[in-house]
Amino acid sequence: MTVPDDAWLVVVDMQEVFTGESPWAAPRYARAAVTIEHLLPRFTSRTVFTRFVAPLQPEGAWVPYYREWPFALVPDADPLYALTEPFATAAADRGDPVVTEPTFGKWGTSLRAVVGDHPHLVLTGVSTDCCVLSTALAAADAGATVTVVADACAGAGDEDHERALAAMRLYAPLITVVDSANDL
Repeated sequence: MTVPDDAWLVVVDMQEVFTGESPWAAPRYARAAVTIEHLLPRFTSRTVFTRFVAPLQPEGAWVPYYREWPFALVPDADPLYALTEPFATAAADRGDPVVTEPTFGKWGTSLRAVVGDHPHLVLTGVSTDCCVLSTALAAADAGATVTVVADACAGAGDEDHERALAAMRLYAPLITVVDSANDL
């Protein structure tokens, strides 16, 4: 697959909260991180990082959600929500924008302000079955061209990862799933 030169790499939620002993840890986070790191030079000046954070005051369906996950109801400056390395350094050193949202899906006003209304997005990150999926569907629905790089994503588990990729494949040609970063 050929990705246009003006495509944007969107690195979804590569944060501490999805690593280690966190209840939200993505088991293949480290593997996805290595693949994403190799993609960064290809998207110089066209990379945006996203962060999931808790809302200041949960409302609606988020109230019972955070009752179930109270550990995550901390301010967005908490180290739990920090980008992991090498992404924190890449964002700072390269001046790449960081979009922070209290929602699973990152497609919205803030991301559109960076990438435009109808961009080609190359999605990577975690979790395939939550934030990546939510971002891909909303972006495609709004008219963005979306490419998801399977080996640059990690799910809550391998089966969840595969199910999310299968769901996104149903949206072809709006969403294309490539197995490997080498396929770009």
